[in-house]
Amino acid sequence: MTARLADIAAQAGVSEATVSRVLNGKPGVSAATRESVLAALDVLGYERPVRLRQRSAGLVGLITPELENPIFPAFAQVISQALTRQGYTPVLATQTPGGSTEDELTEMLVDRGVAGIIFVSGLHADTTADPQRYERLRGQGVPFVLINGFSPKVRAPFVSPDDRAAMRLAVTHLVALGHRMVGLAVGPRRFVPVQRKTEGFLQALQEQAGLTGRAAERMIEHSLYTLEGGQAAATALLERGCTAVVCASDMMALGAVRAARERGLAVPSQVSVIGFDDSPLIAFTDPPLTTIRQPVQAMGQAAVRALLEEVGGTPAPHSEFVFLPELVVRGSTAAAAPGAAP
Repeated sequence: MTARLADIAAQAGVSEATVSRVLNGKPGVSAATRESVLAALDVLGYERPVRLRQRSAGLVGLITPELENPIFPAFAQVISQALTRQGYTPVLATQTPGGSTEDELTEMLVDRGVAGIIFVSGLHADTTADPQRYERLRGQGVPFVLINGFSPKVRAPFVSPDDRAAMRLAVTHLVALGHRMVGLAVGPRRFVPVQRKTEGFLQALQEQAGLTGRAAERMIEHSLYTLEGGQAAATALLERGCTAVVCASDMMALGAVRAARERGLAVPSQVSVIGFDDSPLIAFTDPPLTTIRQPVQAMGQAAVRALLEEVGGTPAPHSEFVFLPELVVRGSTAAAAPGAAP
């Protein structure tokens, strides 16, 4: 074994201790050095350990929190297509209620020897979650990229939409239509995208509608990223006199439309609703939903490029690639009408 380590170390131009760390899956080795050691194994005719041999097969993990919200299958499709074009095989791992956690899915993918992992809206977006899980993953030599939810404590590339700009687009559109009482239905406070949307919304309200302080804060309702969550949040906002509701997801927006109708209010003639994502099929709702389009295609492709650069031995920077969203105006927003407030 000592002779073998010495041979591999000489071939790779590294120390025997480094070779040992690579063969045993220990942390503290860069992706480029790891590849050098594995290449040395191949050149010398040694078989790679099973786990390392599987990693070279070109599997890439993709972890999503769920598939019920159509934005996640949309990301999965874009990312899978981009990986397939580069010769990699995507492995989709999805959390389900009562099922595997993100940590368990990550461990399963690592055990299967994936070349890297892309996380979509994972625990990295939760400011109360322990970021050390990602440091441990990096220590195992598995490259990863994170979509939606930047953390300064995680050394990895991040890909995000500009949530603050998205809220400015939405509020500017509604104020131009004559709305002054504009509400925001958004997810739990602990998530980075929620915090950014809230900041952007409050700033836009101040600049566009002249609302500040407590008056502006009352225009925000936190709930769940579901149809039911959007319905509950919108109901509360309508009771406060809002004539327009901006929602943090298209699913929430559909709930907001339902909430308005339950109060006997027509959308958009009495209440305007804006979604977020531009999920597949959302243009065919009744009414067709005005929404902020998350640039899924560009974001997914950027995530794959960043991941494969690191897989190829180029260390990815600890940075955030931010993509500008787009306002897509359809039939769920209209000019504010007198008496539109409940």
